[in-house]
Parts: sequence; C-alpha cells; structure tokens
Amino acid sequence: MFTARNSAIVGPVTVDPAAQNHGVGRALMQYVIQRAADHGTPGIRLLQAAYHNRSLSLYAKLGFQVRDLLACMQGAPPEGEIPGYRVRRATAADAQACTTVCRRVHGHDRAGEVSDALAQGTALVVEHDGRISGYATDLAFFAHAVGEGNEDLKVLIMAADAFGGPGILVPITNAELFRWCLERDLRVVYLMTLMTIGLYTPPQGAYLPSILY
Repeated sequence: MFTARNSAIVGPVTVDPAAQNHGVGRALMQYVIQRAADHGTPGIRLLQAAYHNRSLSLYAKLGFQVRDLLACMQGAPPEGEIPGYRVRRATAADAQACTTVCRRVHGHDRAGEVSDALAQGTALVVEHDGRISGYATDLAFFAHAVGEGNEDLKVLIMAADAFGGPGILVPITNAELFRWCLERDLRVVYLMTLMTIGLYTPPQGAYLPSILY
C-alpha cells in the first residue's frame, strides 16, 4: 500500500493459484483497509483489472465504489498541433503553476510527483492564453497529466516521444478524448476500473491518472 495526499493506494494484490478460493484475497484486502484506517487515511484508491469479475465483486462487497473506467492505450503518439496551445519542457519555476492546475482539477496537489518529474526531466507544461493550463509528469503508465480541458491533454499526448510502459490511462467517461485517441490510431491494450472507498473528489477538468494514483 502506498500513501498520497488524502488517499492510500493499493498496489497489485495477488494470491498463489494453489491458495485461491480460501478467502486469502479477502483477508489481504481487509488488512489493507484496516491499515489505512489505523493511519487515519480518509480514502483508499485502486485500479482493478476489468476482465477479472471476481476481484471486482470482492472489492464491491468490501465497500469500494466504481468511479471510472480507464482504457490503457498504446501506439505511436499522433502528430499535430492545436492553435493557441504550446507544449514545452517544464522547469522548476513552473512548479507552483502545476500545483494550481492540479488543485483546480483534483482539489489537491501532487507536488511531490511534479518535483520528481522535474528532477528526471520528464515534466511537460501547456501554455494557453499566456498561462500554464495543463501539465504532465510524463506520458506513461506511472505518470499523470491534468488540464483545464481536453485540448490541454491532446497537445500533451501529441508532444510525447512515446508512451512509457503499457501505455497511458484514458478515462472512457471522457468520451470526446477517448474518441480522439481512437481516431488517431491509439489502441486499447486493456481496461481498468478505478475504485475508491472513503473520501473521493470527482475531477473538475481533464486528466490522465497514473497506475499509482
């Protein structure tokens, strides 16, 4: 289990096939929930492999609620540009502006991840109307992006050299962005279900989550 601002994140949970069907998975999840409660964490988040009906059922019975369906998408980043939007490499001077965008979209910041991405040289920002309107720590499975609107995410996706790991996670409920990705030949690798228990703030903007948060 990982912890982030206002939330605990459940990492991969696996059970040896020889030990399945004996309540081990339920016991592991109950321990995770209790550990989060012991630490005073108001919310828990996980991404469930959508094909796995049994884990979906288990998490729902334990109190987790489905918040979104995510498509892990991979392929060659599309080429193009959108007038009025410019993507550039982020600098340390952009950190506060990234925090402002994240708070506007998610209700909290992810300054630690932004700081790490700046140190690694993977962070990108979008400039629109003379200010930063979106950013990405990278375009990858373990990275996240937020923007005031879909145009911010589109230009970030087009600015990527490649999508790290299995791909980027695109919320299917953002039908316009999902369709845009499909029309540019990005393919769905697999689906994941975003589930939470406890505190959850619905995003007020466009976002690409990471596998961790």
